[in-house]
Amino acid sequence: MNIEPTFPTTKNPPDQFAGDVWLDPIALPHEGDQRMVVATVRFAPGARTAWHSHARGQYLRVTAGVGRFGTRDGQIIEVHPGQTIYTPPGEEHWHAAAEGCFMEHIAMLESADDPSASTIWLEHITDDEYRGTTTSGADA
Repeated sequence: MNIEPTFPTTKNPPDQFAGDVWLDPIALPHEGDQRMVVATVRFAPGARTAWHSHARGQYLRVTAGVGRFGTRDGQIIEVHPGQTIYTPPGEEHWHAAAEGCFMEHIAMLESADDPSASTIWLEHITDDEYRGTTTSGADA
């Protein structure tokens, strides 16, 4: 048993994120057969990911602020602290902070057999996609 090393906060790259988004790793695989990756991700107001998908799906637990999560069918779900959203394997989606507030979530996913294929990054979302009609996380 050991206390995990602390990694420095990193700013996520602009080819995958719009606005200021920071990442703090919580858990990374130690052994070749381990797949779990967990990180805290902080979004400045209005900051967002590009479209992307995960080979094995992803859980996101909002811990502060209001998160906006969108899918290709135009659905946007607002998620509040204490709520967890799940995106299944291969589902193209984005996540963002609502305008006017920071948002923090804990991202949990399993690496693919080829770790470089765990997350497939696509194009940036448009302002219209970001501002689409919302559905309350309680209704989702």
